[in-house]
Amino acid sequence: MREKMQRFMWGRYGTDRFNQFLMFCAIVCLLISFFGGGVFYLLATAVMIYAYFRMFSRNVSRRSLENQWYLKKEMKVRSCFLKWKKGFPTKKELEQRKNYHIYKCPNCRQKIRVPRGKGRIAITCRKCGKEFIKKS
Repeated sequence: MREKMQRFMWGRYGTDRFNQFLMFCAIVCLLISFFGGGVFYLLATAVMIYAYFRMFSRNVSRRSLENQWYLKKEMKVRSCFLKWKKGFPTKKELEQRKNYHIYKCPNCRQKIRVPRGKGRIAITCRKCGKEFIKKS
């Protein structure tokens, strides 16, 4: 049986990240349809049919281009979430803020830690060598 399936799939595209995403969307639509959304059942069926069409397709180059398109869109979404997540201070930074000021170099954006309570001091960035004055 396994050998027959392997022979059947020979020369066909198979599954990829875009197919996995489509199947996940289909399952979500099916779960929503259990709570009374009849349109979501039709949508889930259409998405599953498209996913199976892609899986059994012999036009490998076209399916590969579709997957590349999806991966580009996915990377944009992931990078937005990473930028959003980077904006929040880490647990270590929160603990250090009791005893230190954390500044960013105006030239290279490197984080620089300066002890609190020293008054106005000249800070030199170790990365780019830029000197700037801040209150600690």
